Amino acid sequence: MCPAAADRGYRPDCDVCCENAPCKKGRPHMNDEINPEILKLSKVLATGKEPPTDLGEWDAGDDDDPIPPRQWLLGNVFCRRFVSSLIADGGTGKTALRVAQALALATGRNLTGEHVFQRCRVLLISLEDDKDELRRRVKAAMFHHDISEADVKGWLFLAAPGGKAGKLMTLDTKGRPTIASLAATLKQTIQRRNIDVVCLDPFVKTHGLSENDNNQMDQVIELLANLAIEMNIAVDVPHHTAKGGATPGNADRGRGASAIKDGGRLVYTLTTMSEDEAERFGVPLADRRLYVRMDSGKVNITPPATAAKWFKLTSVALGNGNDLYPAGDYVQTVEPWAAPGTWEGLTDDLVNRILTDIDAGMPDGERYSDAGAATTRAAWKVVQKHAAKKTEKQCREIVAIWVKEGLLLKETYHSPVARKDREGLHVDDMKRPGKVT
Repeated sequence: MCPAAADRGYRPDCDVCCENAPCKKGRPHMNDEINPEILKLSKVLATGKEPPTDLGEWDAGDDDDPIPPRQWLLGNVFCRRFVSSLIADGGTGKTALRVAQALALATGRNLTGEHVFQRCRVLLISLEDDKDELRRRVKAAMFHHDISEADVKGWLFLAAPGGKAGKLMTLDTKGRPTIASLAATLKQTIQRRNIDVVCLDPFVKTHGLSENDNNQMDQVIELLANLAIEMNIAVDVPHHTAKGGATPGNADRGRGASAIKDGGRLVYTLTTMSEDEAERFGVPLADRRLYVRMDSGKVNITPPATAAKWFKLTSVALGNGNDLYPAGDYVQTVEPWAAPGTWEGLTDDLVNRILTDIDAGMPDGERYSDAGAATTRAAWKVVQKHAAKKTEKQCREIVAIWVKEGLLLKETYHSPVARKDREGLHVDDMKRPGKVT
């Protein structure tokens, strides 16, 4: 059999090489509707090449090499070899936050209240805004955080290619997903610029497949995950939400198939401050939309407001006015925000230390209590032990909010001292601040 026949997937004993001529043995042509896996196998048989049989498995009993730690880059948000996503409604500040985080990585400075593990070269690709709008967003953040062009030269790269860049994946003429031009262009750019983090904003613009098809979305996410692993980079794809209520931490808010959020390892939501939260934190209702919370979206529960990472949206004057538009542009950026008063100074680390002590209980086997009449078992005293400047009233309020939000759970236990059943406090570890699953 000639090589051309083998390339078209014919079996070795087929004596017809012409793609369009009828097969003398009644076998279908490449252009017919044949299972691609069958064609692949027939080509293997025709060429004499054996299919791969090595899974790369190893014996765990021989695995005594040191395990490298995960390569975190910014807080718990970006990590090499993982796909991240930020799910948010339009106008919430999703892009503004990602721009600020990109600048934090590019400068090595803590601009968003998240630890910068390593200064990184960042490629920020806007598939929604044009070049000038992307420049406005980045310049606004640079002005606000006092960052010069020299500070980011060689570290932050921007692109707004529009439709000319193509897609990562599209459908071929038979409606099958296939890798498209953007994939190769992206890989070449990452190599040429020595990129550490790439952000493709928004996800929906990266492909031409059906957003509601789980199988197709899984292929796009798999392509991105493979890119992250192969290039040893962090990949980020911010995503729009579907219609419905904006519940913090609910990754199912994202548009389209569930494979989008299931395939991302580091998925977060961004949500506007609610009226209840505004009242609790003393924020005027008229201003509450200027405050947004970021929560892990890989937990199927609503994290407490006090465990969320908060940001404030602020408007920045670009000073780019001219005769026709003397006022110039005002563009949104973000800055980290901490709840005032009672919650001020309660970092994730401090909160977790308090929670650990409450969860451990007392030396005599008793559990701590949120009851107003509690004395030796009073949980508020644990808060004050770690946050000495907080008043008793503030410490009681903190415990009450943690109970209300489910961070602290009331459970019945048998008291070894009173020798009767009592209610005591336990911590829901899945709601701890900074929790990554």
